[in-house]
Amino acid sequence: MAELATVARPYAEALFRAAAPAVAASLVDPLQQLAGVAADQRLREFADNPKVSAQQVEALIAGVLPQPLPVELQHLLAVVLENRRLAALGEIAAQFKALVDARAGVSQATVYSAFEISAGQLADIKTALERRFGRRLDAQVVIDPELIGGVRVVVGDEVLDTSVRARLEQMRTALAA
Repeated sequence: MAELATVARPYAEALFRAAAPAVAASLVDPLQQLAGVAADQRLREFADNPKVSAQQVEALIAGVLPQPLPVELQHLLAVVLENRRLAALGEIAAQFKALVDARAGVSQATVYSAFEISAGQLADIKTALERRFGRRLDAQVVIDPELIGGVRVVVGDEVLDTSVRARLEQMRTALAA
């Protein structure tokens, strides 16, 4: 995956620089839709066919999308297809979103929980985590029954683990020492 990230980075950074700050945030969702379409295996096989032109692939993608792409994404798609980098579009979308979030001062947080978390509980957790990490967070919840209870939070490369499983592991380590 590191290779795909390396290939995608220049495209994401170029789109980020080309888009006006007010426009960049509005490109995130259409770019993710485009990446979702590009993830289709049959489309990739069609695009990889040497007899198929980049314009034909672009027309096919435009026909599948629910709405026309913004001009910036049309240009990005043309360049990606010309360079035969359709497989990198998902990673381009992820890196572009990270750049937009960084500009806005927002970090992505994944909250792993053993049980469902209500919207109110998530708001309380998010407020506490924003104080703890010192930045605004966009949190998503992932259910992980192996945690037994509590939560495990991942923000970038930082991890805050208050789960029962982590505490049991700490107790096991202390007793074994």
